Amino acid sequence: MEIINHNKTFEQNNQLLVIAHLSQFLTYVTGFGGLIVPLLLWLTTKDTVNGMDEHGKSIVNFQLTVLLITILSVPAILLFGLGILSLIFIGVVAFVIPIVNAVRASNGEKPSTFMTIPFIS
Repeated sequence: MEIINHNKTFEQNNQLLVIAHLSQFLTYVTGFGGLIVPLLLWLTTKDTVNGMDEHGKSIVNFQLTVLLITILSVPAILLFGLGILSLIFIGVVAFVIPIVNAVRASNGEKPSTFMTIPFIS
């Protein structure tokens, strides 16, 4: 028999949400940390931190979208250089969106889902 506790208490920790968003920049240092670290933060604290479930899903979906577009852009370089343009675009977006979402998280707002495919809903 399973006992379900509906009286969960969530803590308000906007700093952790900001750290989760800014940890996406580890991609520029390690190449893969921008997906792994936010994923681990989301999985370990989604049941205790208010808003972490929504922000964590947003981060993981965004990182998977960036990875997918990057993989598709490499062969598209042969098509009149369209791949280069999409790589430049995704580079700029992948730098700006984590900053925007970190500011939104510090203000207690919902994350922006600009150019994000909802892999995890």
